Amino acid sequence: MISPPPTPDRCKALLSQWRRQLILTNLEEAQLAGELKYLDRQLERLMTNQLKIAVFGRVGVGKSSLLNALLNEDFFATDVAHGCTRCTKTVIWNESIDNLKRVELVDTPGIDEIAAAGRSRLATRVSLQADLILLVLDSDLTSVELEALKSLLIRGKPILVVLNRSDQWTSNEQMEIVKSISKRLPPEALKLKVQVVAAAPRQVRLKAEGRVRSHACKPRVEPLRKTLKTLLQHQGELLLALNALRQADHFSQVLSKGRLKRSKQAAQGLIGRFAALKASGVAANPLCLLDLAGGFAFDTALVLQLSKLYGLQMGGKAARQLLKRLSLHNVLLGGTQIGIQFALATLRQLLVIATPISNGLSLAPAGPVALAQAALAVHTTKLTGRLAAQELLRSSQRQGAQPRALLRRLIATDPQVQRWLSEWPSASTNESGHLQTLLP
Repeated sequence: MISPPPTPDRCKALLSQWRRQLILTNLEEAQLAGELKYLDRQLERLMTNQLKIAVFGRVGVGKSSLLNALLNEDFFATDVAHGCTRCTKTVIWNESIDNLKRVELVDTPGIDEIAAAGRSRLATRVSLQADLILLVLDSDLTSVELEALKSLLIRGKPILVVLNRSDQWTSNEQMEIVKSISKRLPPEALKLKVQVVAAAPRQVRLKAEGRVRSHACKPRVEPLRKTLKTLLQHQGELLLALNALRQADHFSQVLSKGRLKRSKQAAQGLIGRFAALKASGVAANPLCLLDLAGGFAFDTALVLQLSKLYGLQMGGKAARQLLKRLSLHNVLLGGTQIGIQFALATLRQLLVIATPISNGLSLAPAGPVALAQAALAVHTTKLTGRLAAQELLRSSQRQGAQPRALLRRLIATDPQVQRWLSEWPSASTNESGHLQTLLP
């Protein structure tokens, strides 16, 4: 029996296929140019096994010093006045990691030097550009750091919490600070472990003349270095793959929702036209079976037209299967509709048959019955159209080459993926509620 390819290889193949098949209009290319650029960069790094690690935190917590300690050289500027880093800077890490072509370290500005809206934008930019984030603290977790952590978790990025300046405390004080940080973590981050380091420790010396001075000591970052190397050695490729999947899924959702939004008005007009045609046909036709057959034909044609409108092509068989699922999931479209239509059509047929006996008087109620049938046809057509639009979007997410479909399959079949996504979850969003506002 041939074993399936490793998860990173599966992700590379399917994401490459999905990207080649992704067709955008000129409007979509213009509106999503920025996100598409970040997505293509992530996919390129996935294909070439190039991983990025970014530091994130308040000004003066020692982010640059930590990266210098990991590099074993003073590449990033540091200063006692703090706030030396004004924009993101990147350098290649001089560590050899199997299966990764290279690893880049990224320094970022202090999050407390910018307003809340700016912090959110910085978190978005960093999360788009990095595969692993080191949230650097120098004491207990502050409200600004907690807000930043939640922003990163929402974006589903793997995070390591790093407590710097451990040389300033005793062992008992360190334990208390780590315990306090762990208690203050949000529920979705409780599994995160705090790494304790001293990126730029200093030792106090008493001079002969009685003056107290301090001098730099060797950084104490080896436990963090070992954790990073072990993590990247065993899971670096998977990290790249999952982050690419998440980013591709995010792009796919933004694209689909944009199409829904733009197509909402057109879909309403399309559903209205089909409702009018269906109502006219049902009201004019005296035979029950023809009513049901004609109604189903109209609904099938409506689903086909909606699929073209939303850019999700499907054949007649697929449209009929979709209608079947809609009917099964909706009582009105299922047995209730058939029962009411059958009863009304039967009543109208009996009234027509009784015309010779009643000298035409039995035709009087036939008009209201036909109107009732037409009203029911309009209502069910509108409901069919709305449910079809919703189901079309969900069906597109379940298609084999779609990023979300692949994520779901990996979660169901790969224990390692399950562990990663449980340890670094993205915050849940009310997608169904948001989707309702975009449907016709």
